[in-house]
Amino acid sequence: MGSRRRDLLALAAAAAALLLSCSFRGASASSFGDNFEITGAEDHVKTSADGQTWYLYLDNKTGVGFQTKERYLFGWFSMKLKLVGNDSAGVVTAYYMCSDVDAAPQRDELDFEFLGNRTGQPYIIQTNVYHNGVGGREMRHSLWFDPTADFHTYAILWNAKHIVFFVDKVPIRVYPNDASKPGGNAFFPVAKPMYIFSSIWNADDWATRGGLEKTDWAKAPFVSSYRDFAADACAWPTEPGAPSPPACAAATGDSWWDQPPAWALDEAQRMDNAWVARNVLIYDYCDDRKRFPAPPEECALRGAGTAS
Repeated sequence: MGSRRRDLLALAAAAAALLLSCSFRGASASSFGDNFEITGAEDHVKTSADGQTWYLYLDNKTGVGFQTKERYLFGWFSMKLKLVGNDSAGVVTAYYMCSDVDAAPQRDELDFEFLGNRTGQPYIIQTNVYHNGVGGREMRHSLWFDPTADFHTYAILWNAKHIVFFVDKVPIRVYPNDASKPGGNAFFPVAKPMYIFSSIWNADDWATRGGLEKTDWAKAPFVSSYRDFAADACAWPTEPGAPSPPACAAATGDSWWDQPPAWALDEAQRMDNAWVARNVLIYDYCDDRKRFPAPPEECALRGAGTAS
């Protein structure tokens, strides 16, 4: 019986991994113009001939960004980025989700921020979560590859159980919800639909070595590149009379990202996440007793296959 049970568990794990893998590949992609609109100086955006790749430029005059035309509540969101090469100190490339277009005080937000560095020094990837305008949930990692040499995929899985930040399908961070409480933990974004944004901007007051390394404008323009955006998600309707919230925003189980295999990391993902924690984690707010003498409540939720 023990052998049969192990076989069944292995089969279940394989099926779960296959479902999640197929879901990753199955998210449909379309041109940037179909999904996004430019925010800022349009002359700082270039597009490939086929419309599939966008290039954002930063110089000493301005940066630029773009945002989705639709908002979403829960789902899978991925983008391929190639970051600014050579000397990128002070430059931040951001890829994030936010419930408001103008960073309103009560916004919810999920952030990837790529912090540039001097030539030869690695990029730092910072992730953060905001709820009702409050952030301070930063984690920082180094990357195990050169993000300026080629495109890599950065993705967010968001459902009512947890938020997972992925780099090339490796879960670098898991932000869990407390399913045992009726409303979940108090700092989990679960009700506000979000747009997807990206931008490139100058942050040399803090981004590189706490602001010690300044942007070298002689190296401008700085260019970040984007392609293959995909969203397999619950779109928030904008049509008059459409139900709000839409049915897919509830925990119906109708979508792969709202089914048990997507509620927790599988064994291989847990191993990858543990490797990340051992080898490339630079900063974790849950361990910062200067800022948080008592760790925020969601820190206690880590473990049992759901957290980093």
